[in-house]
Amino acid sequence: MSVAVMLFTSDLRLHDQPALRAAVRGADAVVPLFVLDPGIRRAGFDAPNRRAFLADCLASLDAGLHERGGRLVVRIGGVVEQVCRVVVESGARSVHIAAGFSAYAVRREERLREALTALRCVLHVHDGVSTALPPGQVAPADRDHFAVFATYFTSWQAAGLRETVAAPDSVPVPELAGHPLPKRTAVTGVSPGLAKGGEREGRRRLSAWLADGSAGIGAYEERPKDLAGDASSRLSPHLHFGTLSATELVHRARREGGPAADAFVRQLAWRDFHHQVLAARPDAAHADYRARGDHWRGDEKEIDAWKGGRTGCPIVDAAMRHLLYEGWMPGRGRLLAASYLTKTLYVDWRIGARHFLDLLVDGDIADNQLNWQWVAGTGTDTRPNRVLDPLAQAKRIDPHGDYVRRWVPELAHLAAPAIHQPWKLDGLDRARLDYPDPLVDQAEGRARFERARGLG
Repeated sequence: MSVAVMLFTSDLRLHDQPALRAAVRGADAVVPLFVLDPGIRRAGFDAPNRRAFLADCLASLDAGLHERGGRLVVRIGGVVEQVCRVVVESGARSVHIAAGFSAYAVRREERLREALTALRCVLHVHDGVSTALPPGQVAPADRDHFAVFATYFTSWQAAGLRETVAAPDSVPVPELAGHPLPKRTAVTGVSPGLAKGGEREGRRRLSAWLADGSAGIGAYEERPKDLAGDASSRLSPHLHFGTLSATELVHRARREGGPAADAFVRQLAWRDFHHQVLAARPDAAHADYRARGDHWRGDEKEIDAWKGGRTGCPIVDAAMRHLLYEGWMPGRGRLLAASYLTKTLYVDWRIGARHFLDLLVDGDIADNQLNWQWVAGTGTDTRPNRVLDPLAQAKRIDPHGDYVRRWVPELAHLAAPAIHQPWKLDGLDRARLDYPDPLVDQAEGRARFERARGLG
């Protein structure tokens, strides 16, 4: 009996899973394997919110495999060591894995290939599993990646995507020992409003969002920046863990989403864009993509106030408290919070990116780090010195103050526009608020940033 190993990483699904499909077709039995690597926790990437969501994802994957006559085998330890043990125990002659593009994923593939070669086992690496378009599939003639999204998007659209593949009807699994599935309830420090994870939940959420013409994808283009209305798909955690396929999302959005689908597909292309940048420049996860000679400030009190949603800037504080409660926040909230930290307080983007990774359930290295760099002006933004004015943005994306009222209850009794600038209230009303004064005057912060960049 021929045996293959399917090593799941950030592709925890059965639908549109080319790596699993190849494993099932190429062997009589398959070992669906997931390795809980303690090294991830030691490196600081195993945040509680993602650990809890992961437990949901693994439970859902195991349930789906049981329906097909199989089960998920869980091992604990170093990935290479555990894969090799499973290969020896099962007699497998091939291992299938989705391509990864971070420095960690590249090293893992190199070490796996070397170790499996010694065991006379073939490693099959599958592109197009974690992204809609694999990094490197399109590239400019004179360099290895696109540095401007607009030109990348033109090539991305012209390239075309692969067709989706069906989930396997059956997954026969040989007898093999494994550890119990991790449980969400065993994880401490989880955000109270953290969403449920898993492929079943992801597919349910996707179908409901695509079918909702008033508050789902139908409203995506009309109110993409309405924080209180929240037309977000909230599918980013499922993309991060691979419980949903980015390729399937593009196809279904175009087929079922109507005119609003274009705006959503563009966001999926942005995700692919960041992955192709990181694949070409792995150091962009921690180093400036384009250095600006910054000498960042490091006021710990200001940084702590930003993290806790106590900056005195209501729209920024609302976004940061939203993050603390759900382990997620809308994209426009992320941009505002990041701009305030890097352009108003002039704090190193790496500090903000690390805090986001500590909390975001969709904390993806490519998207998180490169979006932070875009906002900080050290990344791919063609206008690196742009500053998002919080008050102007608040009037545009939270005109009635509903988002601020939801997340900053100290201000819930105020009407717009006072809710966005409570520091302008008279002395008596001001004294009644349990809300801090602004850390810095917005104009002063902007002037400080421009001086630091040599603009003023």
